[in-house]
Amino acid sequence: MAISSSLSLCWVSTTIPDKFQLTLPNHNNELPRATTTAYFSSKNITCSAEPAAIDESHCKRRPLLLGVGALTTSLLQASSLFAEEIPEKYRAFVDKVDGYSYYYPYDWRDFDFRAHDSAFKDRYMQLHNVRVRFLPTNKTDIHELGPMEEVVSDLVRYKLASPNQYATIFGMQERNIDGKNYYTVEYGLQTTNFATNSFATVAIGNGRFYTLIVVANERRWKRYRNQLKVVADSFRMLDI
Repeated sequence: MAISSSLSLCWVSTTIPDKFQLTLPNHNNELPRATTTAYFSSKNITCSAEPAAIDESHCKRRPLLLGVGALTTSLLQASSLFAEEIPEKYRAFVDKVDGYSYYYPYDWRDFDFRAHDSAFKDRYMQLHNVRVRFLPTNKTDIHELGPMEEVVSDLVRYKLASPNQYATIFGMQERNIDGKNYYTVEYGLQTTNFATNSFATVAIGNGRFYTLIVVANERRWKRYRNQLKVVADSFRMLDI
């Protein structure tokens, strides 16, 4: 079976893992289609609320690298993630059981992050990581929680910041992708000992409130911001 004119796949198994990591060749860094409206703001928030417990079978052309298992045709149809090629130097994490997917830098490794469903971190740079968690909800869409500015401000103040952290919101963005709504916020957290900058993407679907956070040391944020924005924008809810 061939995907596009530049890639041939050789199937080595018919087992479809429920959670897997995938690397595909790519010629650009475009993400799947999205309708975007953005609102940017800058505000400082002093936080005093409690924190939340918060990757002979030979391919004739380019190789397909799988974190675990192999693909079948039905797997390729499981997510709109595969409608476009994965950006260069990224891998895809897909969780069909829990209904979500996202990209992460190809050289990051998985690790356990307390109370989160999946997480990957940089091998060398402290604090650089991405993690995803979800909580049950009776809501069906992020819009049901209220206006974006209100929802994002409350998220940063009461969920993402601890009482001893000073929070600054740099901007926020709303996107609609395949009929699903997502809010993304860029923010910074500072204490007397260290400071970090982050993106957080939140969405509601499958009876769950999903939160993806990708974070870096504040001193390296300017250098790595665009790389980490790809991760934040890549989050997708899958139908389960």
